Amino acid sequence: MAETPVIVDKTLEVYARWDARMKASLRPLVSEELIAEHARSPWGQHSDALERVLNYFRRGSERGKYAVLCTRPHAEWRVIAMSGERGKPPRFLDDRRFSSEREAVHAVFLERLKQLMA
Repeated sequence: MAETPVIVDKTLEVYARWDARMKASLRPLVSEELIAEHARSPWGQHSDALERVLNYFRRGSERGKYAVLCTRPHAEWRVIAMSGERGKPPRFLDDRRFSSEREAVHAVFLERLKQLMA
């Protein structure tokens, strides 16, 4: 009797290779000008380079993804890291508090840049 062939799911391996190639292609786009552009307009019209970086940041799983949480309406925002697990709440990234949503969104961007450049 012939053995049933084992089917191996290579999805994670393919994704890891794709992710490494994307990071390598995006790292040269990161500059002081790109960071300043995001600080000026985190939600507005963006250059091609910034749009490419932001699109990369939007991909991937929720595990460890950063988000902004308003802790005091119209007064205070903090950065959180999503757990990526159902029923497990996000955690505060650190003790920083921001007086505007724009500052908090830019802080998330800077944290994601650290991950990209690592």
